[in-house]
Amino acid sequence: MSQAINRRCRTDVAEGDELPALRVRLTRADLVRYAGASGDFNPIHWSDRAAREAGLPGVIAHGMLTMALATRLVTDWAGDSGAVVECSVRFTRPVVIPDDSDGALLELSGKVAKRRDDATVVVAITARAAGQAVLGQATATVALS
Repeated sequence: MSQAINRRCRTDVAEGDELPALRVRLTRADLVRYAGASGDFNPIHWSDRAAREAGLPGVIAHGMLTMALATRLVTDWAGDSGAVVECSVRFTRPVVIPDDSDGALLELSGKVAKRRDDATVVVAITARAAGQAVLGQATATVALS
């Protein structure tokens, strides 16, 4: 099936539309897998000692992993990863990953904030962990079919 067929239809998207929420559990094993894929082996992502020495409360998720999951919220809704033509975030708080089997819960939500024209919309993204916002000014621009 063509990716363009999966994209959101122009006529069915309006300002204020909410995207289906996405909840993701992140564990230290996820951080190891992400480090291997990204090449980012900074010890703050796997060593409590290194994280504390850096002034952090403990091991934290990679910022780009958090951003990627926020973008996944939008690509799942759009039906096509190629529909996201721009995304930006400000990292406001780290996602602390405890050393247990539960890990941390990242809760993602989004809302169509602006319809620029018949071809694109801007989605405002909210990302929360441990009850606190972890991304600020998070947006994605989505091309509609």
